[in-house]
Amino acid sequence: MPRQFLVGADDTPEFPTALAFAARRARATGGRVALLRVISPTHDEHWSGVREEIERQLRAEAEALLRRFAEEAEARSGAQPVLLIESGDTQAAIRKAVTDDPEIKILVLAAGSGGRGPGPLISALLKQGGLASRRLPVTIVPGDLSEAELEDLA
Repeated sequence: MPRQFLVGADDTPEFPTALAFAARRARATGGRVALLRVISPTHDEHWSGVREEIERQLRAEAEALLRRFAEEAEARSGAQPVLLIESGDTQAAIRKAVTDDPEIKILVLAAGSGGRGPGPLISALLKQGGLASRRLPVTIVPGDLSEAELEDLA
């Protein structure tokens, strides 16, 4: 199997840059993109029926979002991406994805642009010394790269 570039599909302004970079690297190396969408679980125990419906809707929204991102990833990389949905904490979801799939070889993150700092996931990664249960290279790209800069780097 080709190696996979894992990208967290989130709502940050930097996500499109991370996706574009990962897809270009995948194309250049014969790999593919793995898109991970993490949904937050609901914890209202008093309304379990409502909670289940909310979780079903969140999962349906995540699936629709990943399908949309998958089209872009496939167009840029030339290969159909792997789509992953996990519930819970982002760091734990990344650990699980990496543990479950040995073909994930690189985690691609985009740093916050402007004065917003690197972003919470990168900050956590630097503080804890890693997100995965196995050694995994992490590529951090500036979140405000232009298309020309992405093309040049990837």
